[in-house]
Amino acid sequence: MDVSLTLWVLTIVGLSALIGVDFFIGGRKPHEVSIKEAGIWTVVWIVLAGLFVLGLLVFGGGQPAGEFTAGYITEKSLSVDNLFVFVLIMSKFAVPSIYQQRLLMVGVLIALVLRAVFIGAGAAIIANFAWVFYIFGAFLIWTAWKLIQEARAEEQEEEFEENRFLKLVERRFPSTDQYHGTKLFIVQNGKRLITPMLIVMLAIGTTDVLFALDSIPAIFGLTQDPYIVFTANAFALMGLRQLYFLIGGLLKKLVHLSYGLSIILGFIGVKLVLHALHESGVHVPEISIPVSLGVICAVLVITTITSLRASKKQAQADAEKDSVDV
Repeated sequence: MDVSLTLWVLTIVGLSALIGVDFFIGGRKPHEVSIKEAGIWTVVWIVLAGLFVLGLLVFGGGQPAGEFTAGYITEKSLSVDNLFVFVLIMSKFAVPSIYQQRLLMVGVLIALVLRAVFIGAGAAIIANFAWVFYIFGAFLIWTAWKLIQEARAEEQEEEFEENRFLKLVERRFPSTDQYHGTKLFIVQNGKRLITPMLIVMLAIGTTDVLFALDSIPAIFGLTQDPYIVFTANAFALMGLRQLYFLIGGLLKKLVHLSYGLSIILGFIGVKLVLHALHESGVHVPEISIPVSLGVICAVLVITTITSLRASKKQAQADAEKDSVDV
């Protein structure tokens, strides 16, 4: 898809305006986010993504529209997995509920900037080194296997482990263990201290670097168009804050999500390897976007259904056990 500089600028300005509206309407004043508010904004972001797909279909044709849809669904599903870590971060730092949406908004903005850098670097590498598809494909297949191993590990309690950057910040800069509204810095006894708000923002933003290591290669496996890659990531991330509050209680019930994501990443990894072989002159079948979209949607639907059934059975078993103990 041939995208002019003007369209790039208009897209970035438009996305920035949407983020601004989201902030001034829903995120400017710290408050507890209700299910109704989260649901409305989730629908708004999904509708906006749908309108964007329609625009691509009208002005770009079926291929970019299909690539965006597949990329958006993939990034959205991977983002849901990210929410598990966000829950752990909020719990570890005991973030008051009224400040959680502000932290998530800033964290998502940091993630957008970081992913833009990753996407730019990825597009430049792909344009000059076609063999990188082999690396991306192998990495996704390896990541899929790691996800399966992690899903099989029976860990009763998960804890958030701070990355090295976060530990460095906490060691080098004096901080307070109490929240002071939405302030990032305070002055006590003439000494400048950072607050937990800043630490959690950095935790959410920098943790996304790890998520980008699999999500960016995954979407490049569906499309090599930097414009589609960026916009799909942007729309998937911008609705993440509301999704956190909407399905926060449902996350624990998605017990098979890691298996579903491993299948999706493994599938895209195979697709990338086949594409790399094709680019090298080897006659191998390539997986089309409609097939990719069908596989991704089918895996997510099946994973959700089996997860909810397994959670229901586990809840019934726990209830029966409790009644026996009583």
